[in-house]
Amino acid sequence: MSEQYEPVIVGFLCNWCSYRAADLAGTSRIKYAPNMRPIRVMCSGRVDPQFVLKALRNGADGVLIAGCHPGECHYVNGNIKALRRYTMLKKALDQWGIEEERVQLLWASASEGTKLAEKVNSMTEELRALGPLRWHEKVLADNGAHRVPVKEA
Repeated sequence: MSEQYEPVIVGFLCNWCSYRAADLAGTSRIKYAPNMRPIRVMCSGRVDPQFVLKALRNGADGVLIAGCHPGECHYVNGNIKALRRYTMLKKALDQWGIEEERVQLLWASASEGTKLAEKVNSMTEELRALGPLRWHEKVLADNGAHRVPVKEA
């Protein structure tokens, strides 16, 4: 019997909207894949690209960044900052050969629990199709991961 690969998704959810959407999905008993590990952040604009890279480096197969709809941010323009960072991060990941489906952005208000659940389900299916990330093989390869110590004269 072979086990089906189950991807791990780290979800950075804004406190005011998307985290509450996840809470609504739970209290409404909306079934969705249990693959996302939610991390509550005060604002999606607070998600530094380094957080995303660390999640991928430490074993996540994908990252979901979710925040308030543009124009509805509790911190005025935090979600616009998140969008800019997301765009820049996607370009860097593309340069490293990381599939674009591995990092996704979602705008979900507190009343959109169904939308968040659908996104987690679709992202889980996309990552299953891609398979494990294997960061160290794909990104590092022979680019310094297995350096031979240099003897000094």
